[in-house]
Amino acid sequence: MSKIGKFLDRRFTLVLMLPALCIAAVLILYPMCYGFYISLFDTNLVNKWEFKGVGNYLALLNNAAFRNSLWVNIQFIVLVVLGHMVIGTVLALQLNKAIKARAFWRCLLMLPWLIPEVVYALLAKWVLNPQYGVFNYTLMSLGIIDAPVAWLGEIATALSSVIVVSILKGYPFTMIMVLSGLQTVSGDLYEAAEMDGCTPWQTFWRITVPSILPVVAVTLILDTVTWFKHYTMVAIMTGGGPAKTTSLVSVTIYKTAFESFKFGQAGAMAVIVFVICYLFGVFYRRLTHES
Repeated sequence: MSKIGKFLDRRFTLVLMLPALCIAAVLILYPMCYGFYISLFDTNLVNKWEFKGVGNYLALLNNAAFRNSLWVNIQFIVLVVLGHMVIGTVLALQLNKAIKARAFWRCLLMLPWLIPEVVYALLAKWVLNPQYGVFNYTLMSLGIIDAPVAWLGEIATALSSVIVVSILKGYPFTMIMVLSGLQTVSGDLYEAAEMDGCTPWQTFWRITVPSILPVVAVTLILDTVTWFKHYTMVAIMTGGGPAKTTSLVSVTIYKTAFESFKFGQAGAMAVIVFVICYLFGVFYRRLTHES
């Protein structure tokens, strides 16, 4: 192809990409830039625009609510992602076997992921209701508890309840990812291991895990980034309470902006969350490039 032909081909490619680039600029790039711009001011977005520079970022160092939300986020992320990995991997291993009605079980186990988060959170809130919830009724019928428990309303149980609900909502993603990795492992490797007298446990650790490790690593990073900035279900079920025990960073940002009307501080928090997620993205790209 001549140089003129290559030049025209590139221009045609850019023309085809232009609508998508414009949409991305309006829906993604502009809000990001505007959010960073807001983080530099003490503003109510109407008639108060006091330039603070990095003042909002420095103020976060002494912001107890933000530090608490980061700590809650760490606990939430570690337990939720770990739960997704354990449950998802166990189910993927079972679904990778030649079991009866395998297609049916795959569809059934995918349902939590397909249900909208708002609907799922409302259902969970109804099930865990202390007055008429099915969960309390079942436990009392079995004699496990003597009186109803406010699972989402007590400091000791609120975060644990939110974590369990989040695990049951998000495990299908890990299950599908691990299952896709398992299906790339050659059956010849398992046959060779069986001929060598390897136990199922040895086969799992020496063949299965190394073979699917790149998929598992990518899954862990994507799952962590997704749930690090999660908001919907926690906001619906607990609103960050009681006593801020379930106040994730996303919930704290929302309350700072739309309840305290400190849009500058909220913008600074959002920028920090973006940086953290971006670092996860960099690690993800390096991992996939190396693997």
